[in-house]
Formats: sequence, structure tokens, C-alpha cells
Amino acid sequence: MMGAIVLSHRWLGIAFCFLFAMWFASGIVMHFVPFPSLTEAERFAGLAPVERAQPVMSVADAVAASGIADATRVRLIQRSDGPVYVVSGPSRVRAVYASDGADASVEFPDVALAIAQDHARRRGLDAANATIVARADYDQWSVPNGFDRHRPLFRVALGDAAGTEIYVSSPTGEVVLDTIRSERGWNWVGSVVHWIYPTVLRSNWSLWDQVVSTLSLVALTAAVLGAVLGVIRIRIRGRQIASPYRGWHALHHIIGLVSTVFVLTWIFSGWLSMDHGRLFSRGQLTPAEAAVTNAVPDWRAAPSLDQQPISSPVREIEWFAFQGSVFRRDRTGLNSQTLTRAGEPAPARQAAFLTEQDLLSLTTRLATGCGAASVVAYKDDYSAQSIVPGAPVYRARCGDLWFDIDGADGSVLQRLDASRRAYRWLYGALHTLDFPVLMAHPRLRDVLIVGLCTLGLVFSVTGIVIGWSRLRSTFVT
Repeated sequence: MMGAIVLSHRWLGIAFCFLFAMWFASGIVMHFVPFPSLTEAERFAGLAPVERAQPVMSVADAVAASGIADATRVRLIQRSDGPVYVVSGPSRVRAVYASDGADASVEFPDVALAIAQDHARRRGLDAANATIVARADYDQWSVPNGFDRHRPLFRVALGDAAGTEIYVSSPTGEVVLDTIRSERGWNWVGSVVHWIYPTVLRSNWSLWDQVVSTLSLVALTAAVLGAVLGVIRIRIRGRQIASPYRGWHALHHIIGLVSTVFVLTWIFSGWLSMDHGRLFSRGQLTPAEAAVTNAVPDWRAAPSLDQQPISSPVREIEWFAFQGSVFRRDRTGLNSQTLTRAGEPAPARQAAFLTEQDLLSLTTRLATGCGAASVVAYKDDYSAQSIVPGAPVYRARCGDLWFDIDGADGSVLQRLDASRRAYRWLYGALHTLDFPVLMAHPRLRDVLIVGLCTLGLVFSVTGIVIGWSRLRSTFVT
């Protein structure tokens, strides 16, 4: 039995020691440089004010023109080529011109270039030398599944000092991603290697999921076997713990004993990051719950909201269904908006956000035994943040099942059952050290993450040296 453990750990260690080193090193980079994304602040800063004088068709007519029968949300934005309705359903999104309902998808590079330049200038970026680089379904920075509804994407290089590149959605003409040169460079040695994220693999989500999940599980097995051997091989000399090994083997043994708890919990939680519903719930609504929250509204109930005047600073208008009613959401700033319910005079039903009372009907239809909703604290153990900075997020507790709902737009941010709450600690806390006490002291958390990952990296390097020596002695001599 012991011989099998020794041999298994030896050869699994040789096969995976470089992968361990790569994970620890890239983990440090990822802590400080996240994967490229377009933040809500950047997206909103790039929006043009919605034209007030230009006539637009009704929301109901826009939905009909889009051909999306199950549309649940409609937004009005001002593109460089005119006002556009963006109609969204559960599975797809489409844009139509607000003037006549004609297809507003972007097929030509010059339109995409103009949209990107307008967006960049509103954000204060230099777009004088902007050019279209590519139109493609995937590249290294647009592989996440969240972009599926926007493919293919136009990639526009601004030619500025920062090396900014902007991605424009073909179906909607919206800017959905941006990257800068330094961000891309650090991510090659951060997220790309950490997640084993080359485009050719990640563009096939199912294959990528299977490959990374399997590699993580085998790596975890190697770490467990090493921990078992490390403890068994401890020698007690007087009051001191010693290693029977010498040289690099002794260093590997001692550092392994010191870092065993961290290495095992970090590799275990990293494997759990690829769970995707295998052992734990995914925090997503069931089909029955989604049918309630994404119920298709009667868009003909929105005329009173269509006719409401547009104030000058509005950058985006959204219509959505909530609690059996259609709401209009006028965004006047990144953290400011006005909600109006259809069927009621504007002064009688205007507020910045939804209230606890607005949630009662929805939550009672989602589950039984729901209590009154309460605002989620900023530092809650199961935190959730609104798309609008400062907007409340409400938590409805229905027995053991919790729903977190965005007070800005009525969307369900997360579904927390006992399984999902356990996953939050076993994955999130163990892998990113986002324990509440450490989140309250970010500098201490930074030091711990860098220090522990460095310890894991040094431990992995000793394994690489030992593994290389073993391979040379086995195959060279």
C-alpha cells in the first residue's frame, strides 16, 4: 500500500509540479489584475444622452419589430447612427431603430468604428487613430459565455498610448468590452494560464470544463497523497520535528509540512471553482422560478410610459416587467435613476428604486413561507451588489431559500439555498480569502494571499527540481 502511494505521488508530482507552480504564480497576478471587462461605470460613461426631439415608436411596436416574442426587457439608447431599442429575451437580444423598427444590427465596419469612436470620446479616450482590427466570434479576451449573445464582435484598436481596444456587439451595436495593453499583458501570465484559458480550448466550453475539472481533480489527488506521505515520514528527535531526507527532498518535505493546510484547501477550492452544479447548486433560478421572474409582460401596457417626456440628462431608458406591472427606468447618472410604474400618473409613482413592498407579490409567487424583504448589508457574508452603485439589494428569506433582488431593475441577482451558501465558504472563502474579517483589512488580506501563494510557489519549485532529477536519472542514465 505504501509503495503504491509513493509511486503515485512521485509520478503525479512530476506530471503536475509545473502546473502547481503556474497556479500559485498566476494566482498572485490575478489578485491584482482581474480578467478584462467593461465596468458599468465605463459603459455608462460612454453612453450618449437620449435625443428628446427625435420621434420614436412605441415599446410594444419595437418588441413586435424585433420578432422576440418572449421579450422581458427593452432599453432605449442613443447610438452614433440614431436612437435604438435593444430588445432582450431569455435567449437572445436584438436591436431595432427607434424611428421605424428596422433592423439595427451592425454589419459594416464603418458603423462599428463610428460607434466605438463616439464611446471612446465620451470617456475621454483618444480615438483619432482608431481602426477596425477584426470581426470574429472569439478572441482571447472575448471567450467568456456572457458574450455569446453579442457575437460576432468588432474589435476596434484606438491607437492611443494605452493600447486600448474596444469590442462592439454585432446584434446590438453596443460596446461590451474594452482592454488595454498592460491589462492584456498581465493576464497572459495571470488569468489565461491560471484558468488554462487559450482561445482554442475555452471557445468550446464543454471541452474546457471537462479538461480543467479533470486536471484539478488529479492535481488534488497528488496533493493529498503528498500530504499523507509528508506526515508519515515525519521523524521526532527529542522535542524537534525532523525530516529523514536530505537536500532538495528535505526542503520539499519541510516546506510541504508548513504549507500543507493551505495547499490542500487552495487546490480543493480551486477544483470546486469548476463544480458547475456537479456537487453544489449553481445559485440560479429553477425553470419554474424563472417563469415567474421572467414572465412576458403585456407591452401594450407601456403607452403611458412611452409618452412620459425624456429629461435632458437621461443616458438610457429601460422598460421591464416586475410584480405584474411594467416599469420604466430612466438613468440620469451612474448612481441615479427614476422608476415609474405603468398605469399611474408619473408624480404618483416615481421613485429612485423599488421598495420592500414592491417585492411582496413576487416573492410569494416564487416560494412559500417568505418573510418581509430586507436590505442586504454592504458587508454581508453573502454579499450582492446592484448594477447601480448605492442602490439597495433586497433579500427575501423563504425558509431555507433566499432570493437577492436588485432594487434598481428588479433582477434576481442570486438564489441562495443551503448548498449554495456552503459553496460560498468552501470555494470563495478558501480560494480568495474573502473572509469578512480579512475583507475588513484589505492590506492584511493582500499580504496573506501573496505570502501564501509565494510559499506554494517555492514548494512547487522544489518539486520541479526533484522531478527533473528523477526524470534525468530514469531516462538519461
